[in-house]
Amino acid sequence: MSQFRLHAQRLFDGQNYSDDQVLTINDGKIIAIDQSTVNIDLHVKGLLAPGFIDLQVNGGGGVLFNDSPSVENIRTIIAAHARFGTTGMMPTLITDKVEVMAQAAEAISQALKDKVLGVLGVHFEGPHLSIAKKGAHSAEFIRPITDDEWQVLERKDIGNIIVTLAPETVSVADIERMVSLGIKVCLGHTNADFATAQQALDAGASGFTHLFNAMSPLQGREPGVVGAALLNDQASCGLIVDGHHVDLATCQLAIKTKPQGKIFLVTDAMPPVGTNDKEFAFFNRTVHLADGKLTSTTGELAGSVLDMATAVRNCHQGLNIALDEAIRMASQYPKNYLTGIDNEKQSSLVIGASADFVVLNENIEVQQTWISGQRVF
Repeated sequence: MSQFRLHAQRLFDGQNYSDDQVLTINDGKIIAIDQSTVNIDLHVKGLLAPGFIDLQVNGGGGVLFNDSPSVENIRTIIAAHARFGTTGMMPTLITDKVEVMAQAAEAISQALKDKVLGVLGVHFEGPHLSIAKKGAHSAEFIRPITDDEWQVLERKDIGNIIVTLAPETVSVADIERMVSLGIKVCLGHTNADFATAQQALDAGASGFTHLFNAMSPLQGREPGVVGAALLNDQASCGLIVDGHHVDLATCQLAIKTKPQGKIFLVTDAMPPVGTNDKEFAFFNRTVHLADGKLTSTTGELAGSVLDMATAVRNCHQGLNIALDEAIRMASQYPKNYLTGIDNEKQSSLVIGASADFVVLNENIEVQQTWISGQRVF
């Protein structure tokens, strides 16, 4: 149906709660919100809230984006995460050969042309990283930037672009060039000192990838990259709240330190999300899942099996964050970072907005997921 009316038992629009609201949806957009009981097509029990936006998704549904970047695999990853409330994502390519980067860009371009629901662009996590802080990334593919990478980064048909880089390996001029192209530059997998991180921020870098993980720590005599992340109010930080990547008390400290709206949730998800798989091949290694934690055969943490609904639940129940704020950390704040809109007091589900929403039960479990007015779970 191109137009229908959906009754929500309870609505959270991104700022306010209200009961018995009816959304009129036409061609994927919300065209009216009222309480009229006339001509209602669907009734939804539970809490209808803004859909979750995940800016760091390596895989899901048994698929690693790097293994075979294709539209089919993008669809598989999106379907796996839609079960957990994700309505928009940035498929993320881990450090790899430039040919794989080009293949990933081509797949994203085709997915956007095909109007695959949920694709927002692409996140290149690497390859211009620090060997010292590479984590599970393959050292053999870490390299300086060349014209080959610029050919990928300068494409205008791959939607939003995030690049995670180590500022000690990329010049200020190159960071400025990326920013001039509209790329969101995040600092991550970096052993830079505070001054180098600050130079990158002054050049236009605007975010930090999985705060605290794979970056020089905050110390008394050297604030490091973590210090730069916490001190710069305008910079946004992705945070993996799975209890494995960052201690919950450290998460609380970061959220207390940063201005509201400047920390958003990410999953850093890997192929097992949405499956019962306990291991998967990862380049020339194997990654094993045990007690909710992914570990490479070479010993490093290798992404997560976190989903966005669980991240929201962990924030609410583990960090004692109000549910409305936890939802914003998974929806409005990553959206704000991606679009450059710096307003945490903006409702997401309003007239004119895309009908991207999730239905949650009292246990913050996903009952339904809708993207552009289409139920996908």
